[in-house]
Amino acid sequence: MRRTILSVTALACTAVLAGAVPAFADGTTPTPVPSAAPTRLATPTPAPTRAPAQAPAPTAVPGGVAVVPKGAPDTGVAPTATRSGADGGLIGGGAAALVAAGGAAVLLVRRRRSAGA
Repeated sequence: MRRTILSVTALACTAVLAGAVPAFADGTTPTPVPSAAPTRLATPTPAPTRAPAQAPAPTAVPGGVAVVPKGAPDTGVAPTATRSGADGGLIGGGAAALVAAGGAAVLLVRRRRSAGA
């Protein structure tokens, strides 16, 4: 009985650890670290600025872009989702599978005990 429980526990822990692998980037090479500290730049001095000749005309949609440039991502306001995804079904299915596996393990242990093994 102890060996069966320990085997099931070890298998469950292995499954949890296998599902939690870290995500890697494209390459496994480390990024280079600068060897020397950066030098300080001279402090900027304020320069006189010219006043704009004419103020820009207000647009119909403030802050919006009329046309998204070719190859640029559309980073506008995302539409609101009406419902969440299928996570509830996935979690429920996983819980049902876990309960079924636990029931099968209990049934197997009881049969082995009744057979005298």
